[in-house]
Amino acid sequence: MANTKKVPVLVTGGAGYIGSHAVLALRDAGWPVAVIDNLTTGFRFAVPEGVPFYEGDIEDGDLLARICEEQGIGAIMHFAGSIIVPESVENPLKYYHNNTVKSRALIDAAVKAGVPHFIFSSTAATYGVPDVSPVGEDTPQRPINPYGWSKLMTEQMLGDTAFAHPLNFCALRYFNVAGADPQGRSGQSTAGATHLIKVAVEAALGKRDHVAVFGTDYDTPDGTGVRDYIHVADLAAAHVLALEALMEQPDRSLIMNCGYGRGFSVMEVLDAVDRVTNRTIDRRMEPRRAGDPASLISDPSRIRSTIPWEPQHADLDGIIAHALQWERKLAEIRGDV
Repeated sequence: MANTKKVPVLVTGGAGYIGSHAVLALRDAGWPVAVIDNLTTGFRFAVPEGVPFYEGDIEDGDLLARICEEQGIGAIMHFAGSIIVPESVENPLKYYHNNTVKSRALIDAAVKAGVPHFIFSSTAATYGVPDVSPVGEDTPQRPINPYGWSKLMTEQMLGDTAFAHPLNFCALRYFNVAGADPQGRSGQSTAGATHLIKVAVEAALGKRDHVAVFGTDYDTPDGTGVRDYIHVADLAAAHVLALEALMEQPDRSLIMNCGYGRGFSVMEVLDAVDRVTNRTIDRRMEPRRAGDPASLISDPSRIRSTIPWEPQHADLDGIIAHALQWERKLAEIRGDV
């Protein structure tokens, strides 16, 4: 893989949480990078100095054509989109627009510009409530909310486009992404985030007065939901390796889960946050949320056998420590301290 020519990569949503870490991983590995982000949920400060930045929308075909020409784009990593499941239920058309319609425009721009490689930020939400755990890529995809459907539709578009045009793709289905750049260069900056570890760390630092635990009567060891948490830096590394794999075999497309294959319950996560921060978070028991599976754990055997991905941060306490480090830095950036 070392002899792969490092083409310029366009990262959509590169000012957001996962996208900004992909930018760092690409740059650390020597890839030229450009970013497009409309900054609705992203932050300009998350894009490193020296990275060409275009404030705009992936629906803007003229802008995308100009970026591809100016930067000589040879691959696209697509992170831009909306990700809050309950909001997708309340406002489905927003999600079908942001995640499906806009992805169609981006794929169209890639085809027109002759960009041959496309990596898509997909989700385990496409599985819905799976009948099996751990979940393999061939598990039936039965989304239970518009967010999951909006992502599955984009996977379908990519498959059909790859069949009809000289483009290959990789859809990476994320499980629960958490943590922050170990060097403190980026992290999850969104206000009002709904991710458990982000919420718990905010509570430990006094930014929230409690953490809600949704459902204590699941068929799990302690009654709370079990999830597979993956460090955002390991996830970003997987994207770089996936890009190399696409370039090595341009006739092959890939669909791979991104997780560690190990689950932690809500209570185990909160216990770990208490342990790492040496504080006790106020936990409030709430009813189950509609559509939350009892357990969602990835089977990572495909990604481990397809690309040379060796997670460096598969440690819950370490994930929390990095999230905590970023939360403190974020307070400085925003002048909260």
